Amino acid sequence: MPGRTKNAKGPKGQPDAFRSCISCMLSAQSLDRNTAKAAQNLFALANTPEAMRDLTDEQIAAAIKPCGLYNMKTRNIRRFCETLIAEHGGTVPDTREGLLAMPGIGRKCADIVLSFTFGKDVIAVDTHVHRVCNRIGLTAAKTADVTASQLEARAPRWALRDGHFWLIQFGKRICTARAPKCGICPVSDLCEWFGEYAETGEKTA
Repeated sequence: MPGRTKNAKGPKGQPDAFRSCISCMLSAQSLDRNTAKAAQNLFALANTPEAMRDLTDEQIAAAIKPCGLYNMKTRNIRRFCETLIAEHGGTVPDTREGLLAMPGIGRKCADIVLSFTFGKDVIAVDTHVHRVCNRIGLTAAKTADVTASQLEARAPRWALRDGHFWLIQFGKRICTARAPKCGICPVSDLCEWFGEYAETGEKTA
């Protein structure tokens, strides 16, 4: 069975589950560099649930403004901290069900935290993973959540641990959103999307 890929690191780069959850919330519809700046600003003010809860909405919103949607994200962060303290004593749940019950946490965020913070065998599905899997035919889904469910049902156990890392790197380096490098793709002969393009001359999303 393959071991854990040495270079597989959590994409949010945070040292604990609380900060991983907050960073995931900040990342919604935001570029990585903007998410990183917003997280840096916010954690400079507070890096625990209690300290973050005690910030004013104005302080949180000003800190996270670089990542956009800062009013909605401020509300989610406050509700998340309040619920985490009230219902879990400030400790982030280590199950998908527990994470999904928290304000502001969706399937992608829950799986990222489970995989990279708690070391669980799950494939977190972000934009890159969703695109790659549905292009090459690993899944056939309209949403990232359905892609995640299909991958979980179909992937062999040994692939769950590092599946996110492999797929996201493939999506960033070869199967990019625009101008994918089909000419050097090692699975182009198996890829349903490439096969359709070769036959019709038209690329689909």
